Amino acid sequence: MTESGDWVGLFSGGKDSSWALYRALEAGLNVTRLLTVHPGEDSESYMYHVPATHLASLAAESVGIDLVEVTPEDLGATDATDSGEQGDAELEPLEAALRDLSSDLNLAGVTAGAIESEFQTNRIQAMCDRLDIDLFAPLWRENPRELGEAMLDAGFEITIVQVAAHGLDESWLGRTLDREALDELVELQERYGVHPLGEGGEFETFVTDAPHMSRPIELEYETVWEGTRGRIDVTDARLGERAGAGKNENEDEA
Repeated sequence: MTESGDWVGLFSGGKDSSWALYRALEAGLNVTRLLTVHPGEDSESYMYHVPATHLASLAAESVGIDLVEVTPEDLGATDATDSGEQGDAELEPLEAALRDLSSDLNLAGVTAGAIESEFQTNRIQAMCDRLDIDLFAPLWRENPRELGEAMLDAGFEITIVQVAAHGLDESWLGRTLDREALDELVELQERYGVHPLGEGGEFETFVTDAPHMSRPIELEYETVWEGTRGRIDVTDARLGERAGAGKNENEDEA
């Protein structure tokens, strides 16, 4: 893996892609772009984080790295008959966006936040091979409990924005993923098979603050519960100020 050249962070604003970006910056990789795919709030995606991706632009502003966005229109419709075909089809606009970026950048590689999903990682690795670039995946095959603790130790502030699994009720919506929550998720893994970091889609997150962010993100939201699953519906989001810092009259909003 080369540290020279330009790196692109595959980025949703969730904890996994944010941790991959943070670790890349720690490793000295020159991340000059973030790239967010917006599958659409009501879509079922095999490749991408779905909820609250519209907040990625605010997170990118706080990180201070330019964001490239792939919209639902760019994804287009697919007549895939199985998950493999859909995954391949979903990857095409991402690869096209990276090819476009390579005309302006000395593209060295991409960062990705996959932990255990071979479905996603194999496809991203194959894409990197086609583009002749590297893949930086620092979460891959790491112990989930230790990984969660590392995020918290580093100062990540993580909000749960969607749940869809046995044992995760409405009270988890908007909850901070802290050590107490992590302990409970480990217990739910033993009881229901819930992945402690939500790798199977059991829950989704958004990072509101971290060491590589210049300003925290403040959220206002309502909860939407649909019997066995739910999400938060963000009504307002803005960049806040660090404790002790002055506050601007006009804060940036998503």
